[in-house]
Amino acid sequence: MSKRSSAWMAVIRDWGESILVAFVLAMFIRAFFFQAFKIPSGSMKSALQVGDRLIVNKLVYGPKIPFTTEKSGYRLPGFSSPRRGDVVVFIYPVDPKRDFIKRLVAVGGETVEIRSGDIYINGKKVDLPVIDNIYYYNRGPYADPGQVIQVPEGHYFVLGDNSSSSHDSRYWGFVPERYMIGKAQLIFWPLTRIRFIK
Repeated sequence: MSKRSSAWMAVIRDWGESILVAFVLAMFIRAFFFQAFKIPSGSMKSALQVGDRLIVNKLVYGPKIPFTTEKSGYRLPGFSSPRRGDVVVFIYPVDPKRDFIKRLVAVGGETVEIRSGDIYINGKKVDLPVIDNIYYYNRGPYADPGQVIQVPEGHYFVLGDNSSSSHDSRYWGFVPERYMIGKAQLIFWPLTRIRFIK
């Protein structure tokens, strides 16, 4: 083999190793720390627009251990639990192959009622601005007028900010804790919309 061929082989090997290391590192970061998501619908307007690209923090709630099933729910400890008002990404309970994004409204053990467009938790009106400033419609089997819903332990009740056009817990119920992926924290694209998510 000529010196020129050997030099080319060395370059190709170096590039191959660099690409492999970068790929493994990217997969590690995606699995345990952060993941990018794109907003496909208007269910979270006006906080999130169609086409927004987000960074979702998996570390905050505790990342799921790769190659474990959704039913097992094996995950590492997080820094905090999901809280009311968080914009969360989760596995869609109706179709576990899809991910959804909504705002967390109630946690396990709480009761939820939608009354005259407002959210009542345990009989008390929610005054958190990101929830209080939205009109919620009584639609779906989990949001009939006068209906008080008990959220099971280990589950969450989530709603879209664009209540008139959101397929959320009002229709299909609760998100199991093990289906939680992470907290949406930053819009990074388009450039004109770069901001932290309230």
